[in-house]
Amino acid sequence: MVWAFGILVCALAVVIVLAMRAPDLTAEFHAMLAAETASDATRLHPVVTEASLSALPGPVQRYIRQSGALGKPRPASLTVTYDAQMFSKPGAAAMTGMAVQYDRFDPPKRLFYMPSSMSGLPVKVLHDYDGAAATMRVRLAALFSVVDAKGEAFSRAETVTLLNDLCLFSPGWLTDPRLTWTSVDDRSADVSFRNGPHTVTARLIFNEADELVNFTSKDRGSVDAKGAILVRPWSTPVGSYRAMGQQRLLSYGEAVWNDPDGDFTYGKFTVTGFATH
Repeated sequence: MVWAFGILVCALAVVIVLAMRAPDLTAEFHAMLAAETASDATRLHPVVTEASLSALPGPVQRYIRQSGALGKPRPASLTVTYDAQMFSKPGAAAMTGMAVQYDRFDPPKRLFYMPSSMSGLPVKVLHDYDGAAATMRVRLAALFSVVDAKGEAFSRAETVTLLNDLCLFSPGWLTDPRLTWTSVDDRSADVSFRNGPHTVTARLIFNEADELVNFTSKDRGSVDAKGAILVRPWSTPVGSYRAMGQQRLLSYGEAVWNDPDGDFTYGKFTVTGFATH
């Protein structure tokens, strides 16, 4: 019994040491966010004009106008906060928390941080898209890495997420020359976004009020249990809009895997704060 107790004490000591050495995702996120927003203060971007809209499909032009972006400079970056609910599988209990998201489109940068709990233990999620490379880390109890995703396939998938953010939260950036547009009909248009080695596409769908009500893409993917990327049809239906600062943007949206056996809504997001930098 003595030797067993000794092993237990040693094992506990190892766990404590590893926990002390593990990088804290909260501190890491806030340090990165502070550095990025400080540098954004010196960035200047062109004003969105009627001339800059002329080459875009009709529904995209109308969406930009009704958003309030016309006549204003494209923001250097933006920060969004959400009340978030995330689901690991259909029927599972929600992982809830206050999520913070930062986006910059030139040069590309995206941060997403969400603290929550899983099985009674604290869990933290941190996405980092930098340039054209992305990582996602999910850490349980500040020690055990549940997910550590990276690589070309994951970076390409996260490029879709960056494009989605651009379309939903910064309509003025839809005039950016890195985007290639194809008209579909009076209520939809296709867009292609090239960033470094990644080229991704999506379809934007608008309602009669010229609001963007859905974004669909076949180029995004989820991380499976082995850390591999499974490419799946993906969409982000929007439930409502409201005024945020000088723009009119979504206030509630969802993230959905459109699988052959049925849609799975894995994320629900209520916007609680929005700021541009």
